[in-house]
Amino acid sequence: MSEFQGKAAIVTGAGSGIGAAVALGLARQGAHVVATDVDEAAAQRVVEAIEEAGGQAAAMKHDVASPEAAEEAVRLAEERFGALHLAVNNAGIGGDLERVADYDIDAWRRVIDINLNGVFYGMKYQIPAMERAGGGAIVNMASILGSVGTANSAAYVAAKHGVLGLTKSAALEYAASGIRINSVGPGYIDTPLLKALDDDTRAALIGMHPVGRLGTSEEVAELTLFLLSERASFITGSYHLVDGGYTAP
Repeated sequence: MSEFQGKAAIVTGAGSGIGAAVALGLARQGAHVVATDVDEAAAQRVVEAIEEAGGQAAAMKHDVASPEAAEEAVRLAEERFGALHLAVNNAGIGGDLERVADYDIDAWRRVIDINLNGVFYGMKYQIPAMERAGGGAIVNMASILGSVGTANSAAYVAAKHGVLGLTKSAALEYAASGIRINSVGPGYIDTPLLKALDDDTRAALIGMHPVGRLGTSEEVAELTLFLLSERASFITGSYHLVDGGYTAP
C-alpha cells in the first residue's frame, strides 16, 4: 500500500505501544517518519524496523514538555524529508493515583506538561510547517478519559479533556488552511505496562470493556491512520473512540 507515499510524518511517543504501531503503519503505507520518544533507544529500534522493511525514518530524543524539542522535531522532518504533512501527538504518562486534595503539585504539573502542554507545543510548530506544505492532518491521542472521569486520576483526566478542547479549537482555526485535526480516545490497551498488573487488577480492567478484552495498539493505529488519510477528508475537529464499548453505558 502507498496511501501516504511522499508524505512526511512525526509520531511522538513512538518507541513503544500505540506510537510504535502508528509509526510502523505509516511507514508501511509509504510515509517517511520522524519517530520521537523520551527513550531515544526505543525510537531508534522502531526506525531500524522501518528501515529493514525498506522505509525511511529518523529517530529523535524528545521530551514533549519542551517547546524547543517540539520545534526541533519539525525542523528534523523538514530537513530530512523536505516537508511535514502528518503528525500524531501520542506521547503521554499516566501520573499519580491520588485524590485531588492529596495530589502532589509537582506531579500535577508534570502530567499537564506532558499530556496537554506537549500536544499544544507539538501543534504550535507542526501547523506552520503543514501550512508551508500546503496542508496536512494531525491526530492528538486523547483517551476514554477525555470524555468521562475516573477517581484518583484527576491530572490525567483533566489533561485529556483539555486535549479534546484544544483539538476542536485548532481544527476550527486551520480548516481553511487544509489542515485537519482530530483526536482519538483509546480504552485500556494491552501494552507491556498492563501485562505487569496482577491477575485481579487485569481482570477488573477487562471487565470494564463490554467486548470482554483489552484493545491492541494496532487497533488504535488503524483508526489513527484512517483519520490521517484522504479517506477521512471530511472529518475534522472530532473525537473518535476505540474503546471496546467502555463509554457506551
